[in-house]
Amino acid sequence: MNQVRRELLFSFVIALLCAILLYIDIAHIPPAPSGIRCKALVTEADNSSVRTNLIVKTNQQSLKVRLLSGPHAGQETSVVNMLTGKMELDEFYEVGETILIEYAAPQGKPQHAVARGAYRLDLQLYLVLLFAGLLFAVAGVTGLKAGLSFVFAALVLWKLFFPLLLIGYAPIPTGIGIVTILTAVICFSVGGLTRRGVATFCGSMLGLLLTCGLATLFTHTFRLHGAVRPFAEMLLYSGFYQLNLTDIFISSVFIACSGAVMDLSMDIAATMDELKMQQPGIGLLEHMRSGLRVGRAVTGTMTTTLLLAYSGSHITMFMVFLAKGLAPANLLNAPFVAAEVLNILVGSFGVIVVAPCTVVISAFIYRKKGHPIPTLDSGKQSKA
Repeated sequence: MNQVRRELLFSFVIALLCAILLYIDIAHIPPAPSGIRCKALVTEADNSSVRTNLIVKTNQQSLKVRLLSGPHAGQETSVVNMLTGKMELDEFYEVGETILIEYAAPQGKPQHAVARGAYRLDLQLYLVLLFAGLLFAVAGVTGLKAGLSFVFAALVLWKLFFPLLLIGYAPIPTGIGIVTILTAVICFSVGGLTRRGVATFCGSMLGLLLTCGLATLFTHTFRLHGAVRPFAEMLLYSGFYQLNLTDIFISSVFIACSGAVMDLSMDIAATMDELKMQQPGIGLLEHMRSGLRVGRAVTGTMTTTLLLAYSGSHITMFMVFLAKGLAPANLLNAPFVAAEVLNILVGSFGVIVVAPCTVVISAFIYRKKGHPIPTLDSGKQSKA
């Protein structure tokens, strides 16, 4: 079977797995009671019952809306918008805005409607289509495979990993198993069923296993627990008392950095592949030295990427500490800040280690002579 057919067959298998995952229900958790959801236009807003304390609003906002979709499109109904005083959860609406509502229709007429937030589903769909189009325009067929692996990763997390944790599976072994599946699919989707893909997969897994070990060690050494993550306590209050939040936190550390690890490993493997293609007679040591020179440059920027990614999601938290004039020692010693420090540094360890690991693995994979080296882009073969 030639290279193109292998790639098409692999892509078809991943697409089939995505379709199967859509219908899998492992946890068997009954859905929460719900009504009919639809898009609605706010035509009237009554704020007389809203209580305002500085910038915080509480009580309820009464709305009149016209339904824009669903079985009762065109009809009007009243909507209640409950304000809890938490700005990260509440939304306040004005006339002319489009919102998502949920209502009941016991006698064929919309009743007991509740606001579920500004309507964003259309924009999210447009953004997804724009992302897919840009990915294809830039990367071609490889971009399509990358998009397929993106969908597969999202489905594996949502339909397998999260439900398995809820029903009591051990978080760390389950996380390693899930990240192994994701790494294999992503590496072989983008790198192809080639030596490049094998080198990327092996290098990534070594980096992720090291990250898992360090995360386990330092989480217990730092005396951290999984409740430092948002919504962790809510899981316990929801009845899942058996969950090991600390192990879930550990698994989140190596899963969170897996994308950066795979990215760097793919860069190094592609470089090693190109070096061997352009210089078939290159020696083992010179091949390694060349790969390491590239690895040093890429590693330097990738560790900064992790710092900016994790810090950027907690800007307001750091601003609060700064606004209160608290000492840096208090900031760094706080459990939720220490958790992010662990996240950044342990993830960076994995990123740093993956470069030399991938270089060594690639050098030995490409060392064997007399076998063709398949290439992802051209599908041609040349002697190594």
